[in-house]
Amino acid sequence: MNLLGPTSNTFISQRLRLHYVDWGNADKPPLLLVHGGRDHCRSWDWTAEALREDWHVIAMDHRGHGDSEWASDGNYRIMDMVYDVAQLVHQLNLAPVTIVSHSMGANVSLRYAGLFPEDVRKLVAIEGIFPNAEWEMRMKDVPFSRRIRDYIAEKRKAAGRLPRRYPTLADAYSRMKTENPYLTDEQARHLTIHGINRNEDGTFTWKFDPYVHIDHPYDISSERKHELWEAISCPTLLLNGADSWAGNPETDGQIKHFRNAKVVEFENAGHWLHHDQFDRFVSTLKDFL
Repeated sequence: MNLLGPTSNTFISQRLRLHYVDWGNADKPPLLLVHGGRDHCRSWDWTAEALREDWHVIAMDHRGHGDSEWASDGNYRIMDMVYDVAQLVHQLNLAPVTIVSHSMGANVSLRYAGLFPEDVRKLVAIEGIFPNAEWEMRMKDVPFSRRIRDYIAEKRKAAGRLPRRYPTLADAYSRMKTENPYLTDEQARHLTIHGINRNEDGTFTWKFDPYVHIDHPYDISSERKHELWEAISCPTLLLNGADSWAGNPETDGQIKHFRNAKVVEFENAGHWLHHDQFDRFVSTLKDFL
């Protein structure tokens, strides 16, 4: 018999206590859900409910997100998050694992699948192909010293900024709706309830570390990233929302870095297409899996 919801668990990665939820059915093939920036593992609940009968579904909270610990230095490098995914797969003995991922989490998962191609059975990356080629070309013209100076200025500014407090849950819910107008009332409420903490004075604050907003200036080069994409051997599904800011890898040419990938674009959907067009998303997902 299935529980109504998942069980809450932790694991240690680089001395951080990180959180994940387990939807049961441990005798089924493992499926890992990896969320995006400023999000949390419970944003996958609808997807997990749709897949839990046929899969052993696990959804993780990235460092600095959800119920995972914040990095003490306030640095959130993509390659550290790749390590976290590798550590979770290793500790729970999930390989070969199927991964479904979104945005920053898809960026992380694509790198992981290139580093450990033998450990990934299938990969779904929702809006994870960024920055786009045009942005990367622009950044090459920005002097390295200026990028570091801008980063230091942003970090210093963040250190003096207090996390925003919402007087009521309804105020936070309203902010969630503003962020993504495609969300239904039910979706927005669910995402808010699981994405927020109540403070001692009764106000509410988002769970994610405010420092996750700050892009770290040190990352692998575009060439190295493309090498990792080219090393992915499993069937890969790249999903995009037609109304999103993220580029479509077929139209911007990034698809050339993938050996075994298919691109599907969702009409009437933005960056969170798995919420915006949930029924079509689940149907597409099940067909692919």
